[in-house]
Amino acid sequence: MARFIAFLVLCLLPAIVSAGPFHLTGKCYCDTCRVGYETEASIYLSDINVKLDCKSNDEPDARITYTDSATTDKTGTYNFIVNKDLGDDACEVVLVSSPHSECNVPNVGRDRARVILTRDNGMVSDKRFANNLGFFKRVPLASCPQLLQKYEDSEV
Repeated sequence: MARFIAFLVLCLLPAIVSAGPFHLTGKCYCDTCRVGYETEASIYLSDINVKLDCKSNDEPDARITYTDSATTDKTGTYNFIVNKDLGDDACEVVLVSSPHSECNVPNVGRDRARVILTRDNGMVSDKRFANNLGFFKRVPLASCPQLLQKYEDSEV
């Protein structure tokens, strides 16, 4: 009997412990060289509005099942607390707006990030990390050509 109780505790304890809310986090940046990805010249942006949208996978009638919004802090980081498991729903964090007039053009392809908000996939942690989202700077920095030489591969 003691073995059976120990077995139940070992099986049920991880499920009970991991039943808290999901903590989803990510960052928003300004692509100061307009190259389409982060570089060492990229800066992280505060006060960026992002939204989290989840849709059912019932094609073609995918309906919104969950939505929330957040704003980045001074480090460019946003956070969502999601109190439910969204199963097979397709969830994305999407750029909404930037108050930075010099950096408010969304980088298509880096303007959204897919996230998984379920426990039925083998992930133990309740922490989820979205890929960074980016805006283009309207005019690239003058130092960008020199910076980008670091990224060139001279051995072809």
